[in-house]
Amino acid sequence: MLSITGGWRRTCEGVTRRTLLQAGGSGLMGLSLPSLWQAQALGASSDRAAPAKSVIFLLLFGGPSQLETFDLKPEAPEAIRGPFKPIACRTPDLLIGEHLPLTAQISDRLCVVRTMSHSFNDHSGGGHYVQTGRRWHVPIGGGFKPTPKDWPSVGSVIEHQAQQQHGLARSMPAYMVVPNSLGRLQEAGQYPRPGEHAGWLGQRYNPVTTKIDKRSLTDNPYWRDCSDEELTFQIEGLAQGNELTLDRLDRRVSLLQQFDTQRRQVEAATAESGYGSFQQRALGLVTSPRTREALDIRREAAPVRDRYGRHLFGQSCLMARRLVQAGVQFVTVHYDCVDGYSWDSHQHSHDVKKSLLPTFDQAYSALISDLSERGLLEETLVVALGEMGRTPRANANWGRDHWSTLFSAALAGGGIPGGRVYGKSDKDAAYPLEKVVGPEDLAATLYHALGVDPELRVLNAENRPTHLVEGGSPVLGLWA
Repeated sequence: MLSITGGWRRTCEGVTRRTLLQAGGSGLMGLSLPSLWQAQALGASSDRAAPAKSVIFLLLFGGPSQLETFDLKPEAPEAIRGPFKPIACRTPDLLIGEHLPLTAQISDRLCVVRTMSHSFNDHSGGGHYVQTGRRWHVPIGGGFKPTPKDWPSVGSVIEHQAQQQHGLARSMPAYMVVPNSLGRLQEAGQYPRPGEHAGWLGQRYNPVTTKIDKRSLTDNPYWRDCSDEELTFQIEGLAQGNELTLDRLDRRVSLLQQFDTQRRQVEAATAESGYGSFQQRALGLVTSPRTREALDIRREAAPVRDRYGRHLFGQSCLMARRLVQAGVQFVTVHYDCVDGYSWDSHQHSHDVKKSLLPTFDQAYSALISDLSERGLLEETLVVALGEMGRTPRANANWGRDHWSTLFSAALAGGGIPGGRVYGKSDKDAAYPLEKVVGPEDLAATLYHALGVDPELRVLNAENRPTHLVEGGSPVLGLWA
């Protein structure tokens, strides 16, 4: 089952310092922090309207191969081009892999960026980089724990904006992560990854996160035909380090009754101990009727759920659509070790061919089509990418190793015209030749799409005004 958690918790010292800054607003050249934010927000929104109301960020963690997805090179030598062939699609000049047939049919709604690139050839560091736009202190080969020094994710900044503008009295968070915090499915959760959290911005801006404890829900390795009980999104809240969970309740009790029970537990605990603003926000959000309705995926008709796929990634993409419909501005969907397989395909292409590409193809195409049919695609920017790509030359086991120098991203909606490719790679899909897009540019583009000025500065843990993005610019050519 999936359940919501309030997110990663910072140390007491860090929380105290940031909470004081954010709750009271330290003086800065005569302006309090809320006043500074308000002034900057007004300046950012005065000259243009935001292209999008929300973002769905699909992180294919582990690094899908550009040569097997959106940048095939059929004329390259066999050791480079790989075993997969390109198929016809609706986009001129786009060579898409044969195991993405449904995506090929909706490619006229996509803009594929073929020139994503950075030099942090590491999963944790790359994952932090693409979610925050900041190359930071994460060690190569390590980085298995989020820290208060991490750069805030784009989603956390959006949550910060929402709290500054509307306070805590909201029925839905601005930022959510499904189906798990990154790394939770890897080796029983031993490797939590940085990137999705608020870092030095403060824990109250962490995402509200769903979780699932099992790597495999059924004996079927591809998670087909999972029951509603296995894929029921349920609620879990944090209460000063103690979890108030619905998982222990009788599964025969209705979701409404479970929410009512949880609400009574929250009210009793609040009356007895008194929570800080972070706990009150988390517990208030996860017990609101609007959240309850959004997370009850059984409200969706069976054909809709079938269309997305009765597997974890498919149902998580469907949940992302439900969440943006309910008012969540930024939803991250981690495709991380789902079905027990990983995009980190060093050994061979069997798992990519048999599981990862088909489940992505089904869920992604369904999400884009569903949003379009509901009139939501124009106001929802959907971004799908990994934290890196794979080596152009395959290894002896016909797998590909880490390669952050070039990888692809697929964007749809948010006013971006489809049926196009952006940027050009070399003949081996090894290096970008023109229109290079780095994580800084991606972050600036996401802020631009949601109407946040990428030049905005916020106070860091040392009470210093700090730019959200350094060295990057919005890729305005995507909208041209």
